[in-house]
Amino acid sequence: MKKSTAILLWALALIITFSSAVYQRLTGPTHPVRGTVEIAGSTAKYKLLRSHDTGEDAIIRIIAPDRSITGEYIYKRFRSHDEWQTLPLQREGDDLLAAIPTQPAAGKVMYQISLAGGDDSIQKLTDDPVIIRFKGIVPAYILLPHILFMFTAMLVSNRSGLQALAGGPCLYRYALWTSGLLLAGGLILGPVVQKFAFDAYWTGWPWGHDLTDNKTIAAFIFWVVAIVKNRKKADAKWVLIASIVLLLVYLIPHSVLGSELDYTALEQ
Repeated sequence: MKKSTAILLWALALIITFSSAVYQRLTGPTHPVRGTVEIAGSTAKYKLLRSHDTGEDAIIRIIAPDRSITGEYIYKRFRSHDEWQTLPLQREGDDLLAAIPTQPAAGKVMYQISLAGGDDSIQKLTDDPVIIRFKGIVPAYILLPHILFMFTAMLVSNRSGLQALAGGPCLYRYALWTSGLLLAGGLILGPVVQKFAFDAYWTGWPWGHDLTDNKTIAAFIFWVVAIVKNRKKADAKWVLIASIVLLLVYLIPHSVLGSELDYTALEQ
């Protein structure tokens, strides 16, 4: 394969990888809800957190310079028998603050914020309550290698798929690299990250339904098949299939159906 072609394929793989990573980040259930609202002739800007470290309250800030704007928020633990709690927003300079009480790892809280204007108008920031999940702190020496291995696995997987389409050589070697990176990042470091964050190494099949765990093992299985199929002679079809599976896996938002505490079970 010509050097210029190889460079082009790597560039395309990098673009696909970055695009899928951004898409996953922006569509995931932990991405903050952002927006602006108009109330009483003024504009308020908000960022509603959907993920926060356990051990400290999650502080939600609404930028509302107009001092006539006030508000309140309601909250209760998700999957609990709690009654809704109602508290006023606290003003701090140009900001209105809501404090969502900290929860154990994997504990979730539903909350909804309403603003009140000086003309007695009321504006809810969201139609439905926002759900925030609390997590344990993952040490950087675990989290950074996990992210690096997973990103690189996706990059090499995309490059492998393009190589298969272009009819280039080295498919077996690419399959080995992809599988090794996926094994290290997803099936070794992934459970360690999960343990720090949610106090469980594995919450996918057969013990749970965490899509992050399930999709990782599914993608790894397809790449193992690609290795077997390419060990003696090139089989571009299986490399292409495995690369497409991993791409589809990455397009599933991170943390969907992830770990969560069932407070109703704890209350029994």
